[in-house]
Amino acid sequence: MIGIFDSGLGGLTVFKEVAKALPGYRLLYLGDTARTPYGNRSQDLIYKFTKEAVEYLFRQGCQLVIIACNTASAEALRKIQREWLSKNYPERRVLGVIRPVAEEASQATKSGRIGVVGTRATVSSGAYGRELEALKPGVKVFSQACPLLVPLIEEGQAKRPETMKILRNYVRPLKAPKIDTLILGCTHYQFLYRQFKSAGQKGIKVLDSAKITAEKLKDYLARHKEIEVKLEKGGANRFLATDLTENFKKIVRDWLGEEVKLEKVDLG
Repeated sequence: MIGIFDSGLGGLTVFKEVAKALPGYRLLYLGDTARTPYGNRSQDLIYKFTKEAVEYLFRQGCQLVIIACNTASAEALRKIQREWLSKNYPERRVLGVIRPVAEEASQATKSGRIGVVGTRATVSSGAYGRELEALKPGVKVFSQACPLLVPLIEEGQAKRPETMKILRNYVRPLKAPKIDTLILGCTHYQFLYRQFKSAGQKGIKVLDSAKITAEKLKDYLARHKEIEVKLEKGGANRFLATDLTENFKKIVRDWLGEEVKLEKVDLG
């Protein structure tokens, strides 16, 4: 199976695109809804939570896990790959969402001026800046933390006028530097993709991070057959969460366009 993990429901945007790009592959989604959001947590706690989630997915049979959370990708992925994975599950793989989106942004920008919106943890980590500088030396990255957006989305408030007003206030500082590419550095923000396009200046390309991640995963599996052959195909996808609220159930149903069985699990 392919595991897809997020701190809450934002990773559903990645799940949906992966299901389209790789039909037939069995997917297992895990949202740590009991402890969301991760964006205001310490690096040590983010690493602890992320490692627990990845290990749980491995125990369920996943051979590859996508950390569909920018905060966890920024603060925990490298340590998991370099230290924990090699000692405990050397034959399995854990991938993130920052590298594939940074690759796309480095190719998409014409001016070399790229904007990034994300949680406080993602922005303060400087992860996108490091990746973009390595891919395209001399690039200028302008970041803006948007701490209120994840809680609003998790509460089902994405379409409210108040959310749009808050979003516009966050985007405003990115207009002066005249960016031409905008990275939505949080998978939750994909729920607000149209709003970000509307709030930005004409000519700014807002990247579809979920679709990019799915396409890069498809390419990765084509290049790594030793991993691809281990992935389970056929059977029903599963959806796990550490807390099941009526609001979470509604958002899952509305986003995926179907009724799905949700299972409550304990990562501890």
